[in-house]
Order: sequence, then structure tokens, then C-alpha cells
Amino acid sequence: MNPLDVYDLGLLHGGDVFVRERDGRSGPLPLADWTCEERPGDASLVQRCRGAVLDLGCGPGRLTVAVSRTGLPALGVDLSPGAVALARARGALVLSSCVFGALPAEGSWTTVLLADGNIGIGGDPCELLARARRLLARDGRLLVEVQAPGAPSRCMHLRLERGSRTSDWFPWAEVGTDDLAPLAASCGLQVEGRWHEASRHFAALRAA
Repeated sequence: MNPLDVYDLGLLHGGDVFVRERDGRSGPLPLADWTCEERPGDASLVQRCRGAVLDLGCGPGRLTVAVSRTGLPALGVDLSPGAVALARARGALVLSSCVFGALPAEGSWTTVLLADGNIGIGGDPCELLARARRLLARDGRLLVEVQAPGAPSRCMHLRLERGSRTSDWFPWAEVGTDDLAPLAASCGLQVEGRWHEASRHFAALRAA
């Protein structure tokens, strides 16, 4: 079953969705964090946004809406039909697309967001960061959310489970704060700054 189908069931119809790793470990997908009006720590991201903002993996559009309310132009991108529908219902401007596909105004976005674990999209953080770099304007910034200091970086395969529905395995990744600088450098980026708020950890990256 496509992981997006299981994800959309949880988003649109409720019920717990669990993430399982190949070693058997599992935990709940934090859908409530993504569908709420404002998650603790969001304000620190939004206040650092400048110019035109591209929210990659925007989900139900929480951050896209928050940015647009500041008066900045903001576009969300997500593959989930359910998430796109919820985001548009909130008033967000959202494109139903893969982050690795063709996107509008490539090379001219002032701010690109990768929040809520989205640095793991595709299972290869270097490929994703390099993709984000190509989307940025020359003086643009990439704002990313990463794991806490001391947490390891890892690539893995996951599946989603909701009741009797089980998705196919898909690649994902996590990036620890301590590993971000060398990873960014390998993708033509440099860490401009780091901060944390409400037990969440973030960094701002620029083209090297």
C-alpha cells in the first residue's frame, strides 16, 4: 500500500498512525503536531523567513499559512492529496508535487523551509539539501529542523501502519545537529547559525 494512502487515512479520518522500522521499533506519527494551528517553536522559524518562502513537505500547511500571515508570499509543496486539501482549506497556496520534480521559480526563492523532520525526505539528506540549494536565490537561506545535539544521523526504511492497513517500506533519514555542518559542506552549503526553541533544534544554511 502506498505510504501516502495510509498517511491520508490518518489525516482525513483520524485514528493513530504508527511508524515502524525494520528492526521492529515503532512509534506514533505526530499528526496532531502537523495539523495544529501553531506548534511550539514555529514562531522562531517564521520570524526568520525573508522574501518569497518555499515550504517543502508542507503537510496540512501550518507553516505556509503562518508565513503568509506575516505578509510574505509563501508556497507549500507536498505529495499527499489529503495534506494538500487540508492546507488549501486553511487558505494556503500549495502545489501538489514532489520536491525533486520541477518547481516554480527555481533558483529565486529567498527562504526554503525543511521543518518537522522533512530533511529526511527521500532517505538521502545530501541529495535533498543539494536540491534545496538549487531552489534558493544566490543570497537565499535554507531553514532546517534537525535532531538534538548528541543524536545520531541515520538512514532507514520505514512503513506506516493504521489498524489493518500497512504501507510499503520507504526510505527516510534523520540528521543530528552535530553532523549538519559537514553534511551541508558536502552539498555546497554552510551553516550560518543554529538555535533551539521548545525542545526543537534548527539551523540556517546558505550557499557556500
